Amino acid sequence: MKNFFINIIFFIVTINNLYAEDRVKKLDDLFKDLKANDLNVSSQVEQEIWKIWSTHPNNNDLTSLLSEGSDFVNKKQLLEAIEIFTEVIKLDPSWAEAWNKRATVFYMLGEFKKSQKDIDEVLKLEKRHFGALAGQGLVNIELRNYEKAIKSYEKAMKIYPSMNSPKIMIEHIKNLIKSQSI
Repeated sequence: MKNFFINIIFFIVTINNLYAEDRVKKLDDLFKDLKANDLNVSSQVEQEIWKIWSTHPNNNDLTSLLSEGSDFVNKKQLLEAIEIFTEVIKLDPSWAEAWNKRATVFYMLGEFKKSQKDIDEVLKLEKRHFGALAGQGLVNIELRNYEKAIKSYEKAMKIYPSMNSPKIMIEHIKNLIKSQSI
């Protein structure tokens, strides 16, 4: 009987590892497609990436919790959303999108340093997270770290060349710098 349970556990771990490898390969392929800078394809590829990021690799309950937190954000119930995202992070601190969602809410609440701390966690886990890089740009504009904001947007553009917001925001930041130096 003991061997039976060991075999089941081994099977589950193997399936989870295969799914994780498949997920990584799928993301790698999507990021290659994103770099092609084809406007007709980019939007669809971006949506596929977000779908993968927003789906927990092996726990549907965490995916549901993340979705519940997003519903709170949509209803402008930001403190409730933070509670949910914090719970998800406690349950799986290796899921980048949970950190990203909470970083977004901290930004919305004007908690820019907390937002930056969560963005740092996102980028440790998924260095290609163009959403977190764009968010980092916004945070650093608020913190008046303009050069860091520009670098964040430049990194986002390298990952996702047809993303519009980095180009617009870099120009905006340059105008901010000019207006503040006068």
